[in-house]
Amino acid sequence: MDTSAIAAALLDSSADAIIATDRNGTITFWSPGAVRIFGHSTSEAIGQSLDLIIPENQRARHWAGYREVMLTGQSRYSGGDVLAVPALHRDGRRISLEFTIVPLTDAAGRITGLVSVLRDVTARFEEIRQLRHKAAVKV
Repeated sequence: MDTSAIAAALLDSSADAIIATDRNGTITFWSPGAVRIFGHSTSEAIGQSLDLIIPENQRARHWAGYREVMLTGQSRYSGGDVLAVPALHRDGRRISLEFTIVPLTDAAGRITGLVSVLRDVTARFEEIRQLRHKAAVKV
């Protein structure tokens, strides 16, 4: 079985966003799923900072974590744990995401960037929020 054909099919057809970045957080890959979720075309996103999709009030925390992964190569979100965060759509609205990250390495094992798989969970997040609100009103 041709694993490169499998990888290409997944990258091109996944409903989830798949985004790769270099060591500085510059976007180097932006999948069709990322176009759908964030509203930015591939040509608009490639070469831009991840700040394109990170709400301003979340940026300091994001970049601190990003630098830590670049330094250590370790992230609890690459071993199966999922991180839930807010993000920005091109039209300015906030969306809710769950994602995992995987460090990218060169032949010498040095980290060259990250690849992330991100899922839009806005509808589920809103439903849970509304259910919590209804439960709180009844109490």
